[in-house]
Amino acid sequence: MGSASKIIGLDELPDQLEASRAAGNTVVLCHGVFDLLHVGHIRHFESAKRLGEVLVVTITPDRHVNKGPNRPAFAEELRAEAVAALDCVDYVAINKWPTAVETLHLIRPHIYVKGAEYRDLDNDVTGGIRLEIEAAEAVGARVAFTDDVAFSSSNLLNRFMPVLAEEARLFLADFATRHSFKDIARYFDRMRKLKVLVVGETIIDEYQYCQAIGKSSKAPTVVAKVENSERFAGGIIAVANHLSAFCDTVTVLSQLGSRNSHEEFVRSQLVEGVSPILLQRAGSPTIVKRRFIESYFFTPMLELYEINDESLSPEDDAELCETLKSQLARHDLVVVVDYGHSMITEDAISILCRESAFLAMNAQANAGNRGYHRLSKYQRADYICAAEQEMLFEAHDWRGDLHPVVVDVAERLTCPRVTVTCGKRGALCYNLEDGFVEVPAFALQVVDRVGAGDAFLAATAPLALLGAPLDLTGFVGNVAGAELVASVGHRRHLQRESFAKHIQTLLS
Repeated sequence: MGSASKIIGLDELPDQLEASRAAGNTVVLCHGVFDLLHVGHIRHFESAKRLGEVLVVTITPDRHVNKGPNRPAFAEELRAEAVAALDCVDYVAINKWPTAVETLHLIRPHIYVKGAEYRDLDNDVTGGIRLEIEAAEAVGARVAFTDDVAFSSSNLLNRFMPVLAEEARLFLADFATRHSFKDIARYFDRMRKLKVLVVGETIIDEYQYCQAIGKSSKAPTVVAKVENSERFAGGIIAVANHLSAFCDTVTVLSQLGSRNSHEEFVRSQLVEGVSPILLQRAGSPTIVKRRFIESYFFTPMLELYEINDESLSPEDDAELCETLKSQLARHDLVVVVDYGHSMITEDAISILCRESAFLAMNAQANAGNRGYHRLSKYQRADYICAAEQEMLFEAHDWRGDLHPVVVDVAERLTCPRVTVTCGKRGALCYNLEDGFVEVPAFALQVVDRVGAGDAFLAATAPLALLGAPLDLTGFVGNVAGAELVASVGHRRHLQRESFAKHIQTLLS
């Protein structure tokens, strides 16, 4: 049988296998990504074939490969072609689902074979292997593990086809001598038990994609044709959604406008596990930040704010403060992102600083508050996560050395841990005991930087509470940032299983 003829549609497999079953042949199934076909895979398939007469291999489709940005290295068609070229393989199909669970029910093999590295279910970060074993048992299939020497496609790709900058590769090699994936996974397990309150403004991020036509013939005006649009629940809603990847109990406290509230949309965007407390701000709209983007180059052309940034009314301020007082004692971690659009008043800040069990904070600089909104509005914090420009605003010197500014802010706010995100240069992490640690960026493709800082804060605030090492905290934060900048706006949020798999791949 030629290799091309071995590749068939998944739905065709049951009929193709029927004759083999009728002849009494044993059908064996292997499933995986098989991103870089190597000797470990070949031995695995040969061992599997010795268990029966017909070997079927199903390939994880590109859209379900969760090993981080730029993976898989080879498209699903190429991966299927490479596997089909092996004499020991009889049929190859590209799967439809993230795991082999549905495939097992569809094909109903006699034996389901995994590699030796999957014997230890403690390494099953996504839980998929457990579900596959249960599905195999449900259809009467025996589960077998091959015992050949294991090779890692991720390790080979990282070593011989590296996509990260040399600085990042050197950091990872050194980092892996101090921290294993199991060390990080243990922190993730502890993070799940934390009860988190997230406080800040809801912002609707709207993207209007345009085609630039040119200059108006009668005025110095750029003219563009709108093509399509999309919108996301951003601001504190995005932070809460990211946190739900790490913590099982997340409550978000925010304000919507009494008019143009977008409340139905906001609620629909909250992921499972996030409980909303949505107050109303009288006479105001919910904040909308509308970005006009030249679609071909993804170049921002103009940004419009729909906002009321006047001072909060005494009544709305009192309601916010009373709600804070009723909620703070119920939560282990309080994450505040102060976007500077007047929701979080001086009274609210005093309550947050005084009554939070552990306060993680960012006071964000943006076009609506640039130069007027500072971290030092807060009297104290347990963890500060800020962008470089937000930190330098504290010194009124954007050309200055960042290190003494960080120390000064930490001392003035009695804050033992500070992280500064520095874009493509990674992150600068500081605490009183260890001083400074620099962690490089891991982003491979930057599509849109909106929301990367929110994801970094969400991923690192629970680690700060748990006292995780600085380099580990910065590493996890930069992985979160890398996942966000690879997509548009808040089109996606961090997800526990794929995030853990991304980290495991980097450390392979």
